[in-house]
Amino acid sequence: MSLSPRPLAAAIFDLDGTLVDNMRFHVQAWVAMARSLGLTLSVERVEREFNGQRNEEIFPALLGRPVPPEELVRLAELKESHYRELFGPHLAPVRGTRELLERLRGAGVLLAVASAAPHANRAFVLDGLHLRPFFSQVVGAEDVKRGKPAPDAFLAAAKALEVDPAACVVFEDAVNGIRAARAAGMLAVGLTTLTPAEVLREAGAHHILGDYASLPEALERVLFGVR
Repeated sequence: MSLSPRPLAAAIFDLDGTLVDNMRFHVQAWVAMARSLGLTLSVERVEREFNGQRNEEIFPALLGRPVPPEELVRLAELKESHYRELFGPHLAPVRGTRELLERLRGAGVLLAVASAAPHANRAFVLDGLHLRPFFSQVVGAEDVKRGKPAPDAFLAAAKALEVDPAACVVFEDAVNGIRAARAAGMLAVGLTTLTPAEVLREAGAHHILGDYASLPEALERVLFGVR
């Protein structure tokens, strides 16, 4: 499914699974976290339910009870530090990422990140890969009240960029993220780093990519055509 070319002012990127192909390491860390708490957590549940949500939403769902702030901070740091330890040796951008960001910036498209990743994880990727200079705005979990599939993060990014949400394209890897982009009234591009193309398409993705090395002609027109 694709839309006719329309004016584009901004491109908003999720981080995990979108700028970096890291979701399997997050899944490993979540499964290990659950095991340490005496719980069983399936890979499928992480992928289906938790992707795109904030730790403040995930831990109560995982534990089946409210989680006091002090406990939440402690558990979240254990999980996230384990994830960074797992992914650190593999830290690399999705193929074609830097080239696409350079092309978008050269075309005058404003760039932002909107991610449920906590600050340390965002710094780990954006600074570790020297990608931060591309993005004029970075919206994190602490900036919104609801994680994806609520549109809050993408709407906050559009507001920070001072652009109309309808003039934004979102790059996402998760079903919750695609639904959030659609709820924000934005063009949704799904990456198949973790979720199959047909699942992303069913969630509402307008375009599907394996990576950024080659873009579908229709998406090329949206991103770089005459505006």
